[in-house]
Amino acid sequence: MVKIEKTGVAGAGAMGLGIAQVLAQAGIAVVLFDLSTTALDKAKAEIDNNLNYLVNKDKLTEADKNAVLARITFTDNQSLLKADLIIEAIVEKIEVKQQLFAALAELNGRDTILATNTSSIPITRIAKNVPKPGRVVGMHFFNPAHIMKLVEVISGVETLPEVAETIKQLCLQLGKTPVMCKDSPGFIVNRVARHYYVESLKILEENAATKETIDTLMESAGFKMGPYKLMDMVGNDINFAVTSSLYESFHGEAKFRPSRIQQQKVDAGHLGKKTGKGFYEY
Repeated sequence: MVKIEKTGVAGAGAMGLGIAQVLAQAGIAVVLFDLSTTALDKAKAEIDNNLNYLVNKDKLTEADKNAVLARITFTDNQSLLKADLIIEAIVEKIEVKQQLFAALAELNGRDTILATNTSSIPITRIAKNVPKPGRVVGMHFFNPAHIMKLVEVISGVETLPEVAETIKQLCLQLGKTPVMCKDSPGFIVNRVARHYYVESLKILEENAATKETIDTLMESAGFKMGPYKLMDMVGNDINFAVTSSLYESFHGEAKFRPSRIQQQKVDAGHLGKKTGKGFYEY
C-alpha cells in the first residue's frame, strides 16, 4: 500500500473544504486548490467556523485548532497539487474531471493515487486515458464531509486492489466508515436514495401535496430531513446534476427522469442554502 503523508484536494466548495478539514484533523498535510480565490477565502472561513464549533464544545483545544489550520495550504496554483493522494471535488462533469486528472497525472509521479469524489459518474469512464488508470479510485464522501461517517470506496474496472485497500485504510484513519463497492451508475447510496428526491418531486409536479406537507410527513416517518430541505442543503444544482447523470447512464430509464421543477430552480439560480433561496428561503 502507498503511505499517505501528503494530500491534495481539488475544489474548495462545500465538499472539498470538508474533505480538507477531515484530512488535516487526522494529522495529514493537505493542499486545498481552487481557481477561485473567493472560493478559497470562503473555504478558509468555513473551516475556521467548523473548528471553532468544536472548540466551543470542548472537543478541540485552541492549540489543536491552530495545528489543523497550519496543515492546510490554500492555493489557486494548480502546480502545487503534488501529493501521495489527490482527491477531486469539482463540478460533476466528466469532461472537466478527465481534464483535471490528465493535468494531475503530468504533475505527479505514477504512484500518486487519483481519487474522485463523484457521486454518480462511473470511475472507469473518469479513468479513461489516465496514465496508469489502476491508480484511479472513487472516494465518495457525503455532505457535510466533516460530519458524515460514510465513505463509498469505488473500484473501477482498472482500479488496483492495493489502491482500493489504501483508501479503505485511510478512511479508517480519518474515523470514517468505508463501504467497498464496484463501479456502477450512482454506486450504492445515490442509486438507492435518488428516488427519495425524484418521487417527491413527481408528487409536487402532480400537485398531490405541498413541499411543506411532504417534508413534514417524511420527517415524522423517521427521516432526519425532508426531501426538499435536503435538496436545498445539498444544492439543487448538484442534486439535479446527479439525477441527470444517472438518467443518462441508465439510457433514459424513466424512474430516473430529472424534474422540470428542479430544472427551473437551477435555471433561476435558486440553488438552496448557498444562494439564500431554493425550495425555501434562508
